[in-house]
Amino acid sequence: MRVTRSPPIAELTDRARDIFRRVVDGYLESGQPVGSRTLAQAGLNLSPASIRGVLAQLELAGLLTAPHTSAGRMPTERGLRLFVDGMMQAHAPTDDERKQIEARAGTGGPVEEALAATTAALSGLSACAGLVMVPKREAVLRSIGFVPLGPVQALAVLVGEDGAVENRVIDLPPGVAPGALVEAGNYMTATLAGLTLAEARARLERELSAGRSALDAAARTLVERGLAIWSEDGARRPVLIVRGHGRLLDDADAADLERVRALLDDLDGKQEVAALLDSARAGDATRIFIGAENKLFTLSGSSVIAKPFRGRDGNVVGVVGVIGPTRLNYARVVPMVDFTAATLTRLLG
Repeated sequence: MRVTRSPPIAELTDRARDIFRRVVDGYLESGQPVGSRTLAQAGLNLSPASIRGVLAQLELAGLLTAPHTSAGRMPTERGLRLFVDGMMQAHAPTDDERKQIEARAGTGGPVEEALAATTAALSGLSACAGLVMVPKREAVLRSIGFVPLGPVQALAVLVGEDGAVENRVIDLPPGVAPGALVEAGNYMTATLAGLTLAEARARLERELSAGRSALDAAARTLVERGLAIWSEDGARRPVLIVRGHGRLLDDADAADLERVRALLDDLDGKQEVAALLDSARAGDATRIFIGAENKLFTLSGSSVIAKPFRGRDGNVVGVVGVIGPTRLNYARVVPMVDFTAATLTRLLG
C-alpha cells in the first residue's frame, strides 16, 4: 500500500500554518469543524474569502477535510500527525495533576496494584482509558507442593519468593501413590528454590537427563507436569492492565457512539493492544499512534500515546499510556504520559 505523506511544515506559508493551527486547536477543543467565519472573527485580519482559499489549499494537501459541503474544516489523521510532530505546544502537568499521579503510584502493596492505581489516575486526568503493560518479571520459586484432589487430579501449589501463591490443577499419572506427591514436592522445593521458571526447567532437564535424581517414574512425571503448566500458562497470561473504559463513553456524543464501541472491541483484544504497546519499548521517546496509522484502529479511529518506563537496572520493563479518540488534547496528554512514565521509573528504581 502506498502511503501519501503530508507536506513538511516548511512548505506551508506562514498564513497557512497559522490557519491550520487554529483549525486544529479549535477542533480539538470543541470536536466540531471550524468555519471560515469563526476564523475571521479570531483576529486573522483576513477576509472570509481569503481564509476559504487557504482552507481549500490545506484540504488539497490532505491536511483538512470537510465532513459536509456547508460545514467548516477539521484535521485529517495526516493533519493531526503534522500538528503533533511539528506544531504542538505542550503544556506541563499542573502541580495538582502531578500530586494525584504520584499519590496513586505510592499506594504500596504489590507492584501490579501500584501500576493499576497509577493507570487509573492517568485515565481520570486525561479523560481516556489508561493502559499499562505490566513488567515482564519471571516468578522466582520458593516452594512447590502437590495436594491430592482425587484419584486422577492434584492441585499444584507454587509459592514465589515475593509471597505470591498460585494454584493449578494437573492430571495425575495412572496409579500414582500419595507418597509420590510428597516426594515430587520435596524434590522441587529443594532443587529449584531461588530459580526462575526458565532456570528451573533448565536445571530439571539437566538433573533428570544425567540420572542424578532418585525420583521414581511417577514422581518424575509429576515434577515435569507441575513445572510445565506454569511455564505454559505464564506465556499466555495477559500483560496489559486497562483502566477507565467508561470515560470513553462519558465523552462520546450520539454520533460518536459507534466509533467508541469499535474502540471498546479493540480493547477486548488485549493481546493486540499489548503488541502495539510493546512496539513502544524501544528508545526513550513518547510514541503517538494516530488512527489508521495502525491497522488495529482502522475502524475506531483511535489514538494511543505511550512511553516506556524502566526498572532498577535501567532496562525497560513496561509501557504506560492512554487510548482515546483521535480528538485528544495532545498538548496536555502527551506531557502527562511522560510524567507518569517517569513516576513509574522512580517507583521501580
